[in-house]
This record gives sequence, C-alpha cells and structure tokens, in this order.
Amino acid sequence: MAKSQPPLQGQALVKEVCRRIRVARSYWNVHNNRACRHEREKALVLYHTLTPEQKQAIPQTLRVWLRYRSEKYFGAHRTPPSP
Repeated sequence: MAKSQPPLQGQALVKEVCRRIRVARSYWNVHNNRACRHEREKALVLYHTLTPEQKQAIPQTLRVWLRYRSEKYFGAHRTPPSP
C-alpha cells in the first residue's frame, strides 16, 4: 500500500485482512516461514483495527488460523528468526 493512499475502511479493510491471511497461509503451506511471519504480522496489525462486527465478517477458518495456528508456531514464546 502506497503512503499517499488513504487508510482502508469498511469492507475494503475486511477484504485486505482476508487477503493477507490467505497469503500468509500460502507461504506457510510451502514452508516459507520468514515470508509467512511477515505477512502474518501485517494481517494482525490490520486485524486489530477491525470492529467486532467486521471481525465476524472474516471466515472462521481464517480467524482460527490467524489466532491459534499461527500463534502456536510464531508466537512470542518461540525462538525469534535470525537476521
């Protein structure tokens, strides 16, 4: 997203969160952990800006992956990646 663009809102924000989660999952499926971690962090930043109603608009499988599965493997309790 270019810096000159206004921040996403409403349905566009929900779509972008879903897209980022799907991209992170695709990286996860091909074992590209660094790229997966990067996309997951971007998705989480956007996810935390959503209202409760908008969060419900995200498919449950994506929400579960973002909150549980990715936290299990990329959470703060895990060893951070090397630079």
